Parts: sequence; C-alpha cells; structure tokens
Amino acid sequence: MSSLAFMLAQTAARNPQTPFGLIAIGTVVAIVAFLVANYGTRSGTIARATFKEAIRQPVFSMMIGLALLVICANMYIPFFTMGDDTRVFIDCGLQTILICALLLGVWTASLSVADEIEGKTAMTLLSKPINRRQFILGKYSGIIQAALLMILFTGAVLFVLTYLKVGYDQREASETQAPILDFELGFPYIVPIRWFTAMQILPGLTLIAFEVAVLTAVSVAISTRLPMLVNMVSCFAIFVVGHLTPVLVQSTFQGDALVFVRFIAQLLATVLPSVDMFNMSTAISTGAPIPADYLGFSLLYCLAYCTAAVLLAFILFEDRDLA
Repeated sequence: MSSLAFMLAQTAARNPQTPFGLIAIGTVVAIVAFLVANYGTRSGTIARATFKEAIRQPVFSMMIGLALLVICANMYIPFFTMGDDTRVFIDCGLQTILICALLLGVWTASLSVADEIEGKTAMTLLSKPINRRQFILGKYSGIIQAALLMILFTGAVLFVLTYLKVGYDQREASETQAPILDFELGFPYIVPIRWFTAMQILPGLTLIAFEVAVLTAVSVAISTRLPMLVNMVSCFAIFVVGHLTPVLVQSTFQGDALVFVRFIAQLLATVLPSVDMFNMSTAISTGAPIPADYLGFSLLYCLAYCTAAVLLAFILFEDRDLA
C-alpha cells in the first residue's frame, strides 16, 4: 500500500492538472450512492432486479467478450505510429469500451423497458406499492449499474494491458525494456514509466461513463413509447449527430449559410446531447492531460442532461396505456 500511495503521489506531481484523486473520490461516492439507492428506496428493488437481469443476458457476456478480444488483439497489432503505438492502443481500447457499453445500455433499456411494457409485465410491477416514476428510476439505475460494471471490468483489463504494452513496444523498438516490477528495494515495486502511461486511461474511462449515462437516459425515455428497433436506430442517429453538432454549428457561421440552416443546426445542438464533448481521443492519443475543471464541467452537463431525459421519460410514461 505504501508503494501504491507513493506512485499516486508521483503521478499527481507529474500531471498536476489531471484529477486522479478526484476520479477516485467520485468513484467511491457513486458506489455509495448506488448502494444507498438500491437498499434504501423502493425504486432500488427494481434497480437490483434490473441489474441482475442485465448481467444475466447473453449480450452482457458477449459485449465484454468482444471488448476483451479487440483489446487483446490490439496488444500485438503494430500500428506503425513511429513510437506512439501505446497511445494509439489506449485510444482504440477506450473507443472499443465505449461502443460495447453503449450497445449494452441501449439493448438493455429496450429489453427492460419497452419489452416489459409491450408484454404487460410492467402492469404486475405497478400493481405493487411502486409508482411509475419509481419504475423508471429503478430501470435506469439498474441499467447504468450494469453498464458501469462492464466499463470497470474492461477498463481494468485495459489498464493492465497498457502497463504491459509499454515494455512490449520498447522491445519492438530495440530499446531497453523496463521490467514489469522493480525489486531493487527488496520487494515488488511498480515501474514508474509503465504506471504513468497506464494512468492516462482513467480520465478517458470517466468520460466514457458520462457519455454512456447520457445516451442510456435517452434510450430509456424513448423506450417508454417506442419498440426496440426504433429505439436502437434513434439512439444510433443521436450518437452520430451528437458528435457532429459542433462541426455543424461552426460550419453554419462560416460563409453565407441560410438563416434556416443555422437555426436547425443550433436547434440540434441545443436539444440533442453534445456527446462530442466526452470524446477526448485527441488529448489521449497525444498524451495531453485532461484538466479537472473539464471533467467537472462534463459531469455537470451529464447530470443535467440525464435529469432532463429522465424527466421526459416520466412525462412520456405517465399517461402510457399499459392495459
């Protein structure tokens, strides 16, 4: 533990703008909040059942297996980046985790909300002392917990493989390979160059969790009215447009764009989630630190949009005929 604390201190000293401590504190707070909500509220009963249902679905194991397969394959695939293979490996790994977690969240929302409404299963739950708002909150909380568990597991594997990837690239470049563990002090000691590189994935994983939370909230809102296929197509379109809205808005102010086109671009940027703000591929691939204030602003945006999407789900589900 002392060596780990020393390495954390060294990491913070080298990258003073990267909030590794805040990420750890936020993770602990999120875990405690989920536990309190699961065992201290009525919606927590639905959240626990939804979480168990989500992790038992074949898609959960399939998405984890797919993510691990791609990450492990990238471990040995040369990217021909002239010494930046590890950064490209981190970027590819994070994008793989993002896509798999999004597919899991949208798929589970469709099965857990839309199918239960269509199959009249929701009537059984709502006949108990649980109202419609608690039903939506419980479903969303359970789905998010399953998606975060997947991100945590695959992120841990990516962290370990990134730690090992540093030495693998050094060997491929005919450089002196850093040992996996240092025994100079008489006990296993984490090698700094490997540790610093692996720690770069933590801000990226945090932003992935924010993006998955936002799009899952949108998927839950859509699932209260529309079936699975329409929900998945809609979420895919929102994902694509959400990454393009900054470019659309910027392009409308360059040249002689029509007022109507400019209005539509700004409307899309306002109504749809701007998920491009969670994309830090450029910063991660170049090794630039992600500052704490950016993560804080992203968290506030994530909470605000998730709240708005859940409130929209309340409105859409309030007068939904379940008979």
